Amino acid sequence: MENSVTNTKMDKFWPFKLNSAKRDQLWGYLFISPWLIGLLGFIIIPMLLSVYYSFTHYEVITPAKWAGLDNYITIFTNDPLFIKSLYNTIYYTVFYIPLNVSICLVMALLLTSKVRGVSIFRALVYIPNVVPTVALALIWMIIFNSQFGVINYFIRLVGLPGPEWLASTVWSKPAIIIMNLYKAGFTALIFVAALQQVPLELYDAAAIDGASALRRYFSVTLPMISPAILFSVIMGTIGSFQLFTEAYVTTDGGPLNSTLFYGLYLYKKAFGLLQMGYASAMAWILFFIILTLTLIQLRISKKVVYYEGGEG
Repeated sequence: MENSVTNTKMDKFWPFKLNSAKRDQLWGYLFISPWLIGLLGFIIIPMLLSVYYSFTHYEVITPAKWAGLDNYITIFTNDPLFIKSLYNTIYYTVFYIPLNVSICLVMALLLTSKVRGVSIFRALVYIPNVVPTVALALIWMIIFNSQFGVINYFIRLVGLPGPEWLASTVWSKPAIIIMNLYKAGFTALIFVAALQQVPLELYDAAAIDGASALRRYFSVTLPMISPAILFSVIMGTIGSFQLFTEAYVTTDGGPLNSTLFYGLYLYKKAFGLLQMGYASAMAWILFFIILTLTLIQLRISKKVVYYEGGEG
């Protein structure tokens, strides 16, 4: 009785007769319409426009002029900075992803140990992820300072010369990698959640079979949390190819373009030189690079990732 009265009141909003199912659908679309408008206005339409602009010479202050494949041809044949930025990004990804996963696995094992106050440590390792990236980058600029930075201070205590870090073409990329490894707590907590889902019976069965602790780790722990590892690798790869803030704040791509990562170079082309058409082409190249790497990782995962309910 109450539902029929409510439906009668709601019918006043509609100028036409509707059955119950259609009316519920329309109310559903009405309530999610703000999100749909945002999706259309800030994601779908800009993406479609960027496809068009990638085939044009567009400098914002002048009308776009159709250029066909000129932007793509120039990127691949006559832009050494594109190759440099891609190399820097691949370098960062190749070293950052394995280090991040390894460190997070160790942290996760420590954070699942049965010690007093472990929940406090879990909160502490996540704190760097709630600090604004710009603030962290500024702090790391001080830490990596070659003259009064704390890292070089301890290096000099053992009688070794400290590297120039962010001012060195050799050490600048490792410095950026170390800077981002500091935020490993987020991935570590994902691994903690995965470790807590591993059935204890598997460890007991492995122990009965005579497996050592190291053997149980590689034969039970890693296979059971492999979906979480795959997730972190894929998300880490995507994030690595979009690296921007740390390099922009600390080095602005220097010295000698040694930290000119793909995302930073794209930004410079778009908002520094106002070459929006060129930047749009770079953005879509980046999209297909990330898509290809993700598909490759998913294909490889079918052989190395264990899913409890069967093959993923």
